[in-house]
Amino acid sequence: MKQARCWLLLAAALLLLPQAASAQPKKPGGAKPPPTAPTAPAADGDIELDEPTKPPEPPPGDQGGVPPAGGGGGICEIDPSACPKQGDIAKLANKNVRADVYAVQQIYALRRGRFELMPYWSFSLNDQFVTHPGPGIGVNYYLTNVLAIGLSGTFHQPFNGDSEFNFENRRATRLAVPLNEYQAAGTVNFTYVPMYGKFSGFNQFIFHYDGYIVGGVGALRTRPIAVIDPDNRKFDYDWRLAFSVGIGLRVFFNRWFAVTGEIRDYIYIEQLENTNVAATQVEQRNPNTWFGDKPLTNNVQAQLGISIFLPFSWEYRLPK
Repeated sequence: MKQARCWLLLAAALLLLPQAASAQPKKPGGAKPPPTAPTAPAADGDIELDEPTKPPEPPPGDQGGVPPAGGGGGICEIDPSACPKQGDIAKLANKNVRADVYAVQQIYALRRGRFELMPYWSFSLNDQFVTHPGPGIGVNYYLTNVLAIGLSGTFHQPFNGDSEFNFENRRATRLAVPLNEYQAAGTVNFTYVPMYGKFSGFNQFIFHYDGYIVGGVGALRTRPIAVIDPDNRKFDYDWRLAFSVGIGLRVFFNRWFAVTGEIRDYIYIEQLENTNVAATQVEQRNPNTWFGDKPLTNNVQAQLGISIFLPFSWEYRLPK
């Protein structure tokens, strides 16, 4: 009886075992894990389990490992303009290229809002009978970098000189030409700076320069020299309205100091001595008989001096 009971329990267990296995819950995902790539054997034939596995290299034709989109090619097929063609590369290689490089430099010395002091020495160029040298000084204020307004004055009186040839000719031939001498001159000036640049000196130094045009209106104080009848005639200085125009050049040694050269023409109406002498002594002593012609005169003066800009330092509004 007991033996029959054991056989029945064993048969029931064998029948229930498959049903319990099928009732177990399935693992999430339901898919088998991908097989791991086998690690490459080491050089000596051993397998290193701790070394990271190397990713497989992309097959030929793949653009940098980027998988093709939609089954197509790489970036060159998506955007052909992104990849140069062989013909374009050859065309660009044969293209003529200008190797000149033009550099635009900031102005070396700014002038706007600065004062310029110009002491100079002036001497005449176009009078062969008498010279009118003298010291002078000019003051300019720059409203902009290219436009200035200023004053200048020259003192001539003790420096006028009669040429030796003129004196000897008068004494030998008793012939003379009317001469004049200057006491002083003053003008109101307007300056325009249309050009500036630089040049190399002695292959070692770079000098910056600017060229300017100057014009103005003022007065000259002159008088005739008594050479026709010096025994009876004596002249006083008088004012003459004068207009001036000229050109100049400045060469900078630093940002506030420069050497200046200028040529200016002072245009005015001069009063000359009368070349005729009255017949009687009473008429000879009459001042109304002393004065002769009033020609339009061009007094061309050359001026050499320096320029000092104040204040010495400044800053660019828009620095480099």
